[in-house]
Amino acid sequence: MKRALFLIVALLPVAAAALAAPPQAGDLLPVVELAAPGDAAQRQYLGVGAGERFRIADIQSEVVIVQIFSMYCPHCQRQAPEVNRLFEIIEADRHLRGRVKLIGIGVGNSEFEVGVFRQSFTIPFPLFADERLAVHQQLGSVRTPYFFGARIGGDGAARVFYSRAGGTEDGGAGEFLEILLENAGLGE
Repeated sequence: MKRALFLIVALLPVAAAALAAPPQAGDLLPVVELAAPGDAAQRQYLGVGAGERFRIADIQSEVVIVQIFSMYCPHCQRQAPEVNRLFEIIEADRHLRGRVKLIGIGVGNSEFEVGVFRQSFTIPFPLFADERLAVHQQLGSVRTPYFFGARIGGDGAARVFYSRAGGTEDGGAGEFLEILLENAGLGE
């Protein structure tokens, strides 16, 4: 009986983590580590060195938008052109370029699958594989597509200002960006 009780108590934190809700506005984004991209231009965009692991909070930016996607998700595929447009709008705006960065995390996807998605939809921003679902679990095992917006603080933390399933389908990339900027405190 003591052994069974010990096992139950020992597994409670694991069960609680598996059932954790995604971080919401005001929460700290979990410490998510990613491998630096092999592409030098993407490393430069993120501000990370070659061969390094980095945290989302290490990205050289005030705001990071994280798209959770899967190459098998038809909604993600349908939204890919609008998410590309979101990136283009940010990069074309001299007030946002460098201050707002966009990344994608392919949950349950291998490097190969993420590469197929990148090539199929001509994705211009960094994408990362999460084949073993480790990042996905840290972020509350959300459905795809899902977007997080986080402000990077001087304290080395990323504080969530946006957390929502879906994305650009309501009003296109421009309207979605306005919502993100307003929630981030960067709206005009």
